Formats: sequence, structure tokens, C-alpha cells
Amino acid sequence: MRILIIGGTGTISTGITRLLLEQNHDVVLFNRGQRTSLVEGNYTTIIGDRKDTEKFANQIQEAGTFDCVIDMYCFLPVDAEHAVQVFKGRTEQYIFCSTVDVYTKPSATYPITEDCERLPPEKFAYGYNKARCEELLFEAHVRGDLSVTSIRPGHTYGEGGNNLLHSLGSGNVILDRLKKEQPIVVHGDGSSFWPTCHRDDVSVAFVGAIANEKAKGRGYHVAGEEWITWEGYHNGLAEAIGAKPPKFVHIPTDVLVQMAPQEASRCDVNFSHNNLYDNTAAREDLGFQVTIPWVEGARRTAQWLTDNNRLENSEDFPVYAQVVQKWQQLIGSI
Repeated sequence: MRILIIGGTGTISTGITRLLLEQNHDVVLFNRGQRTSLVEGNYTTIIGDRKDTEKFANQIQEAGTFDCVIDMYCFLPVDAEHAVQVFKGRTEQYIFCSTVDVYTKPSATYPITEDCERLPPEKFAYGYNKARCEELLFEAHVRGDLSVTSIRPGHTYGEGGNNLLHSLGSGNVILDRLKKEQPIVVHGDGSSFWPTCHRDDVSVAFVGAIANEKAKGRGYHVAGEEWITWEGYHNGLAEAIGAKPPKFVHIPTDVLVQMAPQEASRCDVNFSHNNLYDNTAAREDLGFQVTIPWVEGARRTAQWLTDNNRLENSEDFPVYAQVVQKWQQLIGSI
């Protein structure tokens, strides 16, 4: 099958590309050419920017038709609207990379299933815009303009990217803090659940949706199944790199956001809520399964960062230490 991936060099799309090549598909990537692909094999890359809508449309027209388009780079409603215009009549199936952040948080019930409410607040721009993209795309599906499938990953990590998380943002600075036995900040009491999943497992769901009649017109979440807390997340990281169990500094979420409004913004709208998902539909329809435990996946990711000189130094992220100091001063004055 001839398959177009918009993106193709990111964390998830690297896994998708590799798996498609293993299955001998004809793979075409469309991206800006700013990141070196980690995938070896016989595939084609079209260099372009989808934000340049007119040129993007012309490049896709010149590229011909596709059995499937996997869009990893659709983040705004205007992107979804343009995708419908560009790919109508040019593909048998359009797979949208969405996110579990389209669901309302906190959820009315747990674990979250695909029929749960999807109304994130506007202040959570990422989740809100992805939810609006889904609405537009499924409306196009109902009209018959595109045959749409939406895949909703949770936090996805893996070798090849700087894709670890912590309460003050993203990146791998947390590894250096763990190695140096520096205090680790967690929002609240650290007991909210977080679903992390290795990209090799997530990519199976995307490939399993291709030409799958059950998947057309449907959305699936593909999230981690260990249901680890934020304390458990960091304990797993420490174990993965051979560090001692972390010393946690628990800071109420609202206070943490006031201390570091930019760095801790996701704690308020996302991290502080329980993220628990029932993956039954993806397992039954797409062949999704979690095969890589968090500690093993974290070990592989940390080793890749080490081997490729991508490790960050905690001293280069002073806001973390500043937050710890502010909190210690605050509780010391009470």
C-alpha cells in the first residue's frame, strides 16, 4: 500500500515508519526536513511546510493518490479544515493523530472509555484544539469527504526524542536531578495517575488501523496500562538509571503554578487529574498491546540520550532549584 505520513521523524511517527517498512509498504514522508530521520530503509521524503497551505496543496496534488494518509502534524482546526480540502478524493483513509487530552478532565467515570465526554477547557489549548480538529474531521467523515480514524495516544516516549516529563515541563533534566540526588518536585501529593507508553507499542495501533473497516469513523485511545502515579513515574526513572529513590517535594498544584506559571501550566489542566484509560477497543480492533514496561522503556530511552550526548544538565534549568527554594522558604515561614 502507498502510505503518506505527514511528519515521519517524530517520536511516534518514527515507530510507524519503521513498522510500515518492515511490512513492505510504499512509504512517503512529508516534512520540513529539519530533523534527521532515525529510520533506515527505502522511502521517499517530500520537503515542505503544511502551514504554507497553497504550496502544500500543490505538492500533495503532484504526489498523486494514497491508500492511507497518517497526519501527525494537525494541531489546529484550520489544519483539519485544510486537510479535508487537500485529501478529499486523494486517499482511501485519513488517520488523525489526536490525543487523550481531548477528554474532559476530571472525568465523570474511570477508567475513561471512548464514549466519555470530550470537552477540554479553552485554556488547555492543546487538548481543546485537538478536540475541535476531531469534530471537524468526523463531520467530514459523515459527509463522505474523508474516511477518518482518530488515534488518541497518551504520553508517548522512546528512543530518538527528548520526550520525558516532570511537573515543571518536559525534557530529560529530571535524569540529572535524580543522578545527583536533588529534590524532585511533584504537584499535589504525587498520587494522580499518569499513562505513559513506549512509541513502539503506540505505533502498532496506527498501523493496525490502516485499511481496517472497523476503525473507519471511530476514535481509539492508546495509553499506558501500568497506571502509575507521578511518584511511581519518577521512581521508575530512578530505577531505570540506577539512581536512589528520589526525595520528593510535594507542592500544591495551584501554588506550583503560581511559582512557575509557564513551566507548571500543564499540572493544572492535565497532570493533576487522574489519567486512566480503558484500551479494550484498541486491543480488540487494532492489535494494540503494551509490551514494554515503563522501567525498561525508560532505561532504553535514557541509554539513547546518553549514547547520543543529549543529556541535559540540571544547572542549566535554574527555575527548578528556584521553585524548590521558594517552597522551602514558604513552609519555613509558616
